[in-house]
Amino acid sequence: MVAALVVAVAAVIPLAYLVIRTQELGVERIWEIATRPRTLEQLRNTVVLAVAVTATSVALAVPLAWLTVRTDLPGRRIFTVLCALPLAVPTYVGGFAFVVFAGPRGMAQSWLEPLGVDRLPSIYGFWGAWAVLTLFSYPYVLLTTRAALRRLDPSLEETSRTLGHGPLSTFRRVILPQLRPSIVAGSLLVALYTLSDFGAVSLLRYDSFTRAIFNMYRASIDRSAAAVLGLMLVAITIAVVAFELRSRGRQTYHRLHAGGGRTPATVPLGRWRWPAAAACAALVTVALVIPLGVITFWLVRGLSVGEPMRLTLELAVNSVRASALAAIVAVVAAWPVALLTARHPSRTSKVVEVACWSGYALPGVVVALSLVFVGIRLDAARPTIAGVEFPGVYQTLAMLVFAYVVLFLPQAIGSMRSSLLQINPTYEEASRLLGKDGPSTFRRVVMPLARPGVLAGGALVFLTAMKELPATLLLAPTGYRTLATQVYDATREGFYGRAAAPALALVLLSSLPMAYLVLRERSNT
Repeated sequence: MVAALVVAVAAVIPLAYLVIRTQELGVERIWEIATRPRTLEQLRNTVVLAVAVTATSVALAVPLAWLTVRTDLPGRRIFTVLCALPLAVPTYVGGFAFVVFAGPRGMAQSWLEPLGVDRLPSIYGFWGAWAVLTLFSYPYVLLTTRAALRRLDPSLEETSRTLGHGPLSTFRRVILPQLRPSIVAGSLLVALYTLSDFGAVSLLRYDSFTRAIFNMYRASIDRSAAAVLGLMLVAITIAVVAFELRSRGRQTYHRLHAGGGRTPATVPLGRWRWPAAAACAALVTVALVIPLGVITFWLVRGLSVGEPMRLTLELAVNSVRASALAAIVAVVAAWPVALLTARHPSRTSKVVEVACWSGYALPGVVVALSLVFVGIRLDAARPTIAGVEFPGVYQTLAMLVFAYVVLFLPQAIGSMRSSLLQINPTYEEASRLLGKDGPSTFRRVVMPLARPGVLAGGALVFLTAMKELPATLLLAPTGYRTLATQVYDATREGFYGRAAAPALALVLLSSLPMAYLVLRERSNT
C-alpha cells in the first residue's frame, strides 16, 4: 500500500502542474475556455477518434492473437513478430509514410494514373488519423491478449466441448470472458495512447486536444488556457479508467487446478489456413511493409544524391540506455500497484490506479513541461548537508527516465495485473503451508507465474520510450541526442532522406525485445 501510494503521488505531478497553471485563471475564464464552441468540437473529435481506434484495434488484435497462439496458422511465429512490429514505428514516422504513399500526388496515385485514376480520396482528417493510429496501436491489445491466451486453463474449454458446445460457442462463453482483463488492459492503452498522440493527428490535420495543446505551448501564447484543455484531457482519462473499474467487478481469472498447466490442443484451421495467412499478410503489408518501404525509398534516394546517413552508434546507445532504464524502473514501480489492484481491490486501490493512469493520456509536451517546472524549482532549493550540495535534477538522464515512467507506467501495470489475476492464490497458500516465508513464496511461486506479464509490460515500456519525442526534446541532458530526436530534426527541416537511416534503426532496435519474447515462447510452453 505504501509503495503504491508513493508511485501514485509521483504519477500525478503533471496533474498538479496543470492545476497550478489553471489557478492563474478565474473560474469564469476557465468556464469560458471549456465551453467555447472550438473546445467542444475538439472534445468531440478527440472522444470519437479514441472510441473508433480502440474498437478497431480490438477487432483486429483478438482474432490475430487467437490465430497466432492456438491454431496451425502457417508461419505463425513469423506473423507474431511481424504483426507486433508496427508498435515500434513512431506515429510521426508512420503518418509521414502514409502521407507520402497515399496522399495527394503520392506514390500510390502515380502508380494508378496510367489506369485513369486522377485523384485518390483524401487521407487527411478523421479517416486518415483513424487508420494510422489503428495500424500502429493495435499491437497493445495483441500483446496483452497473447500473454493471457497462452496461460488459459484448457480444462475449461474441454469441459465446454464435452457439454456439447461448439468451437464458436466455447470461444464466446469460456475463452473470451477469461481474456477480458487483458483485452480491457490493452484497450485502455490504445484509448489513452490515442488521446495523447500528437504525431499522427498533426500530420493528418485532425483537430484534437493534443494538437491544440501542443500548438498553444509551442506558440507560448496562452499556456494557462492550454492547461485547461490538459485538465479536460485528464478528466476524459479518469472517466475511461473509472468506467473500466466499475465494469471490472470482482471476477477471478486464475486456473482452477494444476492441470491448467497443460498446453492447449492446437486448433486446425482446415481450408481456412491459407485465407487466414493471407489476411495476416495483408495486415503486415499495410501496417509494416508500406511504411518501411517508403522509408527505405527515401534512404536510397538520399544516398543516391550524396545525403549523409547521420546514423552513429552514440544515437543508438543513448536511445537504448534511456529506454531500458525506463522499462526497468517502470516494472519495479508497477509491481506494487498491480499487486494492490489485483489482490486487494478497495476504494484506495481504485484511486491509486486512476492516479497512475492520469499521466498516460497527457501529451508528452505537457508532462515534460511539468517536470521542467518541478526540476527548476528543485535545483533552486538544493539543500547542502555536511558541506555537500545535492546534485541538480533538471536536464539529467534521471529526469528523462522519470518522465518516461510517468508517461508509460500504465503499460506495465495493465500487463502485470492481467498476469496476477490468472495466478491461483492457493499456490501461494500451499507454499506458505509448506514452510516458505513471504519473500521465498514471491520469488519461487509468484514471480515465475507472473513473468509473461512482467516481460510484456517491460517490452511495451521499452518500445514506447524509444519513440517518445516531446519529453526527450525538453528533458534530455544537453547534447544527449537519440534516434527519435534525429528523425524529428531531419523531417522538420525537410531532409527526409537524412531521416530514413535513424528511422529504420529505431524500428530495428525497438523490435528486438519483441522478437526475444516470441522466440522464448517455445521454451515457456
